[in-house]
Amino acid sequence: MSQPEIGMMMLGMLVILIMLGFPIAFTLIAMGIGFGYFAIGDIIFSLLVQRTYGVMSNDVLIAVPLFLFMGYMVERANILDRLFSSLQLAARGMPASLAVASLITCALFATATGIVGAVVTLMGLLALPAMLNAGYDKRLSSGVICAGGCLGILIPPSIMLILYGAMAGVSVVRLYAAALIPGLLLAGLYILYVMGRAMINPSVAPKLPPERLNVPLKTVYWGLLTSFVPLFVLIMAVLGAILFGLATPHEAAGIGALGAILLAAAYRQLTFERLREAVFLTARTSAMVCWLFVGSWIFSSVFSLLDGHSLIEHWISGLSLSPLQFLLLAQLMIFILGWPLEWTEIIIIFVPIFLPLLHMFGIDPLFFGVLVALNIQTSFLTPPMAMSAFYLKGIAPKGIELGDIFIGIAPFLLMVFVAMFILYMVPGIVFWLPGVLYN
Repeated sequence: MSQPEIGMMMLGMLVILIMLGFPIAFTLIAMGIGFGYFAIGDIIFSLLVQRTYGVMSNDVLIAVPLFLFMGYMVERANILDRLFSSLQLAARGMPASLAVASLITCALFATATGIVGAVVTLMGLLALPAMLNAGYDKRLSSGVICAGGCLGILIPPSIMLILYGAMAGVSVVRLYAAALIPGLLLAGLYILYVMGRAMINPSVAPKLPPERLNVPLKTVYWGLLTSFVPLFVLIMAVLGAILFGLATPHEAAGIGALGAILLAAAYRQLTFERLREAVFLTARTSAMVCWLFVGSWIFSSVFSLLDGHSLIEHWISGLSLSPLQFLLLAQLMIFILGWPLEWTEIIIIFVPIFLPLLHMFGIDPLFFGVLVALNIQTSFLTPPMAMSAFYLKGIAPKGIELGDIFIGIAPFLLMVFVAMFILYMVPGIVFWLPGVLYN
């Protein structure tokens, strides 16, 4: 058996072991060391030490624990119920006002936390009963919560974009600028869909009763001022500092972490217990990310030593694909991988396989990264994994079955494909803001 064939066997065994439920990070390390010992002998152990040190000293990854801490603190500030209530009042005259308020709340909260499970769970506890009590279709309501909760994967400041930037050697600042408009585009498509469906079939999203509509403007403005504005200012301070070059991503993340603490204090939710929980969850998640990176580097290094990348490169080059066809093939493979795998596994294991091929087709890694981030939305929305559906099912009221959630998700999944099609047709959407800000 040739070395490239051994490399492909290594990749196949990895996928099987992950699907059997083995821990991803340590499976990557074990596979890398095992096959690496076969390829280069004892040197693999020195490579493990060097890669571990290299990952732990990577400046880009400093932003990960800080953004995670910011998210966990915002989650514990109990701002979500106030935010949803104020946006519900502000959107009271629109078609599907509760669904629109839910999507805007999801987008803001997902942007502030970047933690899909937290957003879907909290919004499922808060907004889903409100929509059901107002007579909304249970499938539409479920789809709104699941799709809206995933927006933090794409809209900056996104943890996924930091990981992709570190893997691809792309500036995280430029990635954030490139992903901002596509993220808002996807959120806008979601909102247009629910409003359009409510206008065509009002029974799926009935209008609010008159007593809910007759609210003094002063009450609406005060609600927005005390809930929407503080969170929006925090997000814009962090994102603006990054995009306008006032701070590096990890410096801005530090500002965000401090701002989240002050926000929790302002809402009188800052307790030692909440702070301890946020620190613990941040440490646990950051450790997982770092070990994933260590395992990824070891695995990809050994995979390259075994000429696995060259075998894939020769196979793709033999297909005589155009750049567009290569992009479609890559995105199709990532979409299919999203059925059994989570986004971390796709970014850490499989995206690095495509990265060396980008220069062959003249594709900008920036554009590819935004497409991947958009495509990763589907890994949370398509069965059998569809983690957002399972998060919602775990806290959903009786009468909402998993099948209802999957059916409700389907139109929003279609909106993801529409957004990807728009980017393919108008790639300037990705490059415009980075071009304006950084020439």
